[in-house]
Amino acid sequence: MTDPAQPTSPSSQPPSQPPPSVRPSPDRRRPTPSGVIATQVPARLDRLPWSRWHWRIVIGLGTVWILDGLEVTIVGNMAGRLAQHGSGIAITTAQVTTVAAAVYVAGACTGALFFGWLTDRLGRKKLFMVTLAVYLAATAVTSLSWTAWFFFLCRFFTGFGIGGEYAAINSAIDELIPARVRGRVDLIINGSFWVGAAIGAFASIALLNTALFATDLGWRLAFGIGVVLGLVILLVRRHVPESPRWLFTHGRAPEAEQVVAEAEEAVERETGRPLPPVTGEPILIRERAPLGFGTILRTVVARYPRRTVLGLALFIGQAFLYNAVTFGYATILTTYFAVPEGDTGYYFAVIAVGNFLGPLLLGHLFDSVGRKPMIAGTYIGSGLLLFATAALFQRGSLSAATMTACWTAVLFLASAGASAAYLTVSEVFPLETRALSIAFFYAVGTAVGGISGPLLFNGLVSSGRVSDTVLAFCIGAALMTAAGLVEAAIGVRAERRSLESLAAPLSAVTSSDQP
Repeated sequence: MTDPAQPTSPSSQPPSQPPPSVRPSPDRRRPTPSGVIATQVPARLDRLPWSRWHWRIVIGLGTVWILDGLEVTIVGNMAGRLAQHGSGIAITTAQVTTVAAAVYVAGACTGALFFGWLTDRLGRKKLFMVTLAVYLAATAVTSLSWTAWFFFLCRFFTGFGIGGEYAAINSAIDELIPARVRGRVDLIINGSFWVGAAIGAFASIALLNTALFATDLGWRLAFGIGVVLGLVILLVRRHVPESPRWLFTHGRAPEAEQVVAEAEEAVERETGRPLPPVTGEPILIRERAPLGFGTILRTVVARYPRRTVLGLALFIGQAFLYNAVTFGYATILTTYFAVPEGDTGYYFAVIAVGNFLGPLLLGHLFDSVGRKPMIAGTYIGSGLLLFATAALFQRGSLSAATMTACWTAVLFLASAGASAAYLTVSEVFPLETRALSIAFFYAVGTAVGGISGPLLFNGLVSSGRVSDTVLAFCIGAALMTAAGLVEAAIGVRAERRSLESLAAPLSAVTSSDQP
């Protein structure tokens, strides 16, 4: 990622300044009341030009979405194989596409809430290591499944780890990435789910080929892909720092300054030029005890009711559409277009590529054109395209190829909008509640759309009646369109603004708080 618009200033410190351990900190330039920390950590982070330091964060943290896409796609495409005689597991296709899908999402919701709460209390880094370890263990054990109940249990804990990743990862990324590029980076990272989906689609083609792998072996090896990728991510993630924003709100100002100073020195060494000066007054922070659920709930609902409605609308709309499509598209292809079971991966790979291209190509517009018009436009646009797809399907005007093309167009827009849902709830609530806020909206939205979506959608599709599938399409389209209208009405203009200007930390000290 390039960032050519970075200004330089002759008044900045030269690159030959002292190392971070002895560099005078700009966070302590004026006296503050007892127990209060004056910090410019947010401004210092936001002014950094894009560098290898940021790439390390993106690679170490953002790649979790690839794991989720891989998991969901492989299980969806493997449903028929798991149910075959000789697969080594006693389970039906319907159980895989409905019960196992719902159990996975239920685990993700539970994990998001549990680990989100811990992330705000114990720190981003501890939890994004723990949650990845939970995912790796659960995925590895899934490959040993021999019966339905054990498979469901493994899917629950796999989702449990992935859900925790969402809360820990999105909060850490947004607190470390500069404000001017936060939108595009967040969208591309969240959109990388579909890179994993494409890998899963292509992998399933080979692993379903009985000429290469036995019926009871291919699906077990599929889960090993996630384990290998997860281990690589774990090695990179060890070098990602704790969020300085989290550190200074928990009374660990020296550590926060050390992380930022090391980043500044690394960037100056890489670019060979001094950083621009820090602008703006320091933020005054008073350390406070960890927040309980009651305080967080009052903050989210009572202090920011419009933002709460906005977050729920965005999450419910995208969760229903995406979970329904992800878990059910292979069934549509085999039921209505007689696509062989082993070939569904090709079609899904095309959809996956389109989904990733949406955030990749449109992401920069969320920082330049703005959040409100882009989120509203992508949600409403995808909803209208899905209504049109439903009409064409009802008339019998679509083939497997043209249906896939229609879905690719729908999800090109929807993917950018859905990724922006995570960005929105991460930006518009206070730092101390950020991880749990992400978890809350993810859990509620996904519980409504992610659990009911696969159950309802697969039930309608499996009936074999065109009218039922059209109804499923229209429900998803209506929810996406409604969410887009909510964004247009009450969305927050968060582009290029610091997180603290969007929602002041609960521990921030105002002039009225000072003696």
